[in-house]
Amino acid sequence: MALSSRAAAFPQVSLPSPRPRPAAVSLRPPSPLRSLRLDHVIPADATELGVGGGGPLAAAIEHLEREPAAAADDRAPLSELSPRELQLVLVYFAQEGRDAYCALEVFDWLRRANRVDGETMELMAAIACGWIERLVGAGGDVADVSALLGEMDCVGLRPGFSLVEKAVALYWDRSERARAVEFVRDVLRRGNVGVGGDFDGERGGPVGYLAWKMMMDGDYRDAFKLVIEFKESGLNPEVYGYLIGLTSLVKEQKEFSKALRKLNFSVKDGSVSELDTESMHSIEKYQSELLRDGVLLSKWAVQEGSSEVLGLVHERLLSMYTCAGCGLEAERELWEMKLVGRPPDTQLYDVVLAICASQGEGAAVRRLLAGIESTSAGRRKKSMSWLLRGYVKGGFYLDASETLMRMLDLGLCPEYLDRAAVLTALQRNIQQSGNLESYMKLCKRLSETDMIGPCVIYLYVRKFKLWMMHML
Repeated sequence: MALSSRAAAFPQVSLPSPRPRPAAVSLRPPSPLRSLRLDHVIPADATELGVGGGGPLAAAIEHLEREPAAAADDRAPLSELSPRELQLVLVYFAQEGRDAYCALEVFDWLRRANRVDGETMELMAAIACGWIERLVGAGGDVADVSALLGEMDCVGLRPGFSLVEKAVALYWDRSERARAVEFVRDVLRRGNVGVGGDFDGERGGPVGYLAWKMMMDGDYRDAFKLVIEFKESGLNPEVYGYLIGLTSLVKEQKEFSKALRKLNFSVKDGSVSELDTESMHSIEKYQSELLRDGVLLSKWAVQEGSSEVLGLVHERLLSMYTCAGCGLEAERELWEMKLVGRPPDTQLYDVVLAICASQGEGAAVRRLLAGIESTSAGRRKKSMSWLLRGYVKGGFYLDASETLMRMLDLGLCPEYLDRAAVLTALQRNIQQSGNLESYMKLCKRLSETDMIGPCVIYLYVRKFKLWMMHML
């Protein structure tokens, strides 16, 4: 496959088509992305070190210039050169106006001859970064960059970081987002173009890296929609891409839930009018779309990933359902995480417990409470407090009162604000139902434990136009 980008990147140079080679495969996880500059690892002027002064180095360069394809075999006198001289050969042919493909062939010979040390690999990586920077900066076709990476992959260039991600970062830094997406799409179409990306699909990859860049810019929706778009168009992202997509979706769900809470507060204080039916429908539709996309991404990640991915998937689903206020679904993910050996933080149990309580999910509440029976008193008090607050938020005031008295029975002292919240809620309930029993029962229980002083309850009987007073 000839590189059509040679004319743009290296003026007055035309490279021959490379001979076919099997692509190298490695399962080592990639090192963190780093940036190399050619002038940091090569001399400023190769001619000052004797390239044009005769000797084996000059003879080797002259031979390769005359027969570029000879670098692929032993006809070029490369074996007689020292490591430093071999590096100078790479530098010479990497210069603009030279036969850059010959530099790739020389590196391929070095690799097959087992003469690539760390310094040579760093030099070739710097040369490759320079080529990519020139191609991206010239604004050429993204297919040319993909083709160049394919050439590097063929010669076994494994610099320890992903040159694909390097190209994506260059496009991104130039604010060329559309070209970055087009480049990644082209890389996926070609397949096996992951030069330097020695990842197993679960710890790195072009789609995941591009989605990560979007997520870091705060474009959460664009990030997970990108992953879904690639998958549905037949360009399978790596598992890491699904995980990044799920992460960005959770962030979008958090922002959406936060906006909804602010909107509800504004409606309550009268600064915003009540939402009409169409607006409510739009909100519900967007929420359901987020949940659907989350389930879709998690299904793909589980299907294509290893067992190690399961815990990460359930962790993200738990966060999504918790932010969305889906109690039963969040509870299910809690147990799934525990089954795969990744038990969630105890505070997550409390949050899910409160959500289930606010939605009146009695069975789920009982299952979650069963898990805290054997914990310490301090841990039980926190969980029961979350449960009580959940009942108050959902308007289940009698359940909140029973929870408060159960805490007293267990010797757990409820917080003052929790006691006040339940009493206030029961007072409002009296005004609606006229039922005094629950309020009086709780007041009496709190008085017995010295948590409130003696109190007087006033009741107005409308039928007789009579005030009644009862002292506890």
